[in-house]
Amino acid sequence: MAATNSKLIILVLLICLLPHIVFSSASAKDDDTKAYVDSLCQTTKYQDRCVRWLSPYVSSRAIQSPEDLIVLALKASLTQALHTLELLKKVLIMGVGDLSSLVVQLRSILGNLTGIISKLIDLLSGRDGVGAKNINLQRLTSTALTDAETLVSKFQGRKLSKLEAMIYGKVKNVEETTSIALAFIQHYAATRH
Repeated sequence: MAATNSKLIILVLLICLLPHIVFSSASAKDDDTKAYVDSLCQTTKYQDRCVRWLSPYVSSRAIQSPEDLIVLALKASLTQALHTLELLKKVLIMGVGDLSSLVVQLRSILGNLTGIISKLIDLLSGRDGVGAKNINLQRLTSTALTDAETLVSKFQGRKLSKLEAMIYGKVKNVEETTSIALAFIQHYAATRH
């Protein structure tokens, strides 16, 4: 009877303590991931936006590795760029004459940027078969950052109409998310040498 009682006590203790053990280890993992994301965001130009933007992904456990974080950031940048391209397409269809030249330039730059971002995602996912990953990461990163900064520079020194301000807001989002993703890539490449 004593053996049965001790087995029952052990079973009850396990049932009571197991959820605590499981949740505390998950919570510790979340804390580690949050600390990693926070420290990485401090290396970016847009630190507050970076932390706010990535916080939901920490608790969802979408970030399991540095590569996951970079791919997530690149996909967000790509999504922003594609949404902006759609907006620019609508502006061209509306036929706003004084914006036509600017919109054509922005579409060209965004087209290049989306191609580069897609290439970076492939490179990090190991789908491109390139052996010199770090060299390509840094080269593509530099090109993408230049393109993103060129987008924003197209609006410098201009008095913006309401439509131009809306386009600028979208372009600025592309530049910021791209800048964050590229800062992550540069950190990743630097730690892989």
